[in-house]
Amino acid sequence: MTISDHPELTTVRDLVRYGVSRLHAAEVTFGHGSDNAWDEAVYLVLHALHLPPDTLDPFLDARVLAEERQRVLGLLERRVQERLPAPYLTNEAWLRGHRFYVDNRVIVPRSPIAELLDDGLSPWLNDPETVENVLDMCTGSGCLAVLSALAFPFAHVDGVDISSSALEVAMHNVGAYNLHDRVGLHLSDLFDKLNTGRLYDVIICNPPYVNAGSMDALPAEYRHEPELALAGGDDGMDLVRRILRDAPRYLKPQGILVLEIGHERSHFEAAFPDLTPVWLDSSEASDQLLLLTREQLAS
Repeated sequence: MTISDHPELTTVRDLVRYGVSRLHAAEVTFGHGSDNAWDEAVYLVLHALHLPPDTLDPFLDARVLAEERQRVLGLLERRVQERLPAPYLTNEAWLRGHRFYVDNRVIVPRSPIAELLDDGLSPWLNDPETVENVLDMCTGSGCLAVLSALAFPFAHVDGVDISSSALEVAMHNVGAYNLHDRVGLHLSDLFDKLNTGRLYDVIICNPPYVNAGSMDALPAEYRHEPELALAGGDDGMDLVRRILRDAPRYLKPQGILVLEIGHERSHFEAAFPDLTPVWLDSSEASDQLLLLTREQLAS
């Protein structure tokens, strides 16, 4: 791929403006860490220039070297031409202020469950310090397992995934936060080979839940993510059915399951008409997260 030099782009401000225009003109799809061209252009420019991702203003009028300009333009052009999500280009994703390594072995971290962990799942849990065991089912990159360990300082956290490749990424992130002594990773098809012997205060889960029709309509950026981590069958509920069936055996009395189902609420309610979960809102998501107790699931 040949990158035009554009010597007229001399400052960081020029490169950001050019990036916004280029992303808009190419009609790329956002949703992997940013939801607009400005934020994505700023992120890619700062990353390429090895500048702090949250510090733009002091550098806006700084002049760039020719090789720096080429590095920025090359990254922008890959974003446009290959339709790769930005985190796959930079091998990092930011979630609630925490950095995680990512590549195309895992979906890009973006679960709204992370926001709920900021407050230790309050008010549904009274005291984060009394939580002993947490299970992150379908852990992927391990981001929610790490955030759970940070939210519940005395808890042991188990992360489970069917993909050994995903668990390699998760292991990297657990190590980056020095949590090997508190976070265990397990290769299992949901609960099938989970033999920890633990009962959990909390199970959190961001499973594959995209229904077949929506899978067929996914933009190019999302098609770079592992299909195994997205596709949930005809109605999106294939894995959810198994999770809800088996979860009670792994929860303590009064234990809770926090489940993400994206835009599949209508399919969830059709599949489980007798369940009345609590629907949880985050600042960016409504009707995408639900909470069920062990007692509800067991009944």
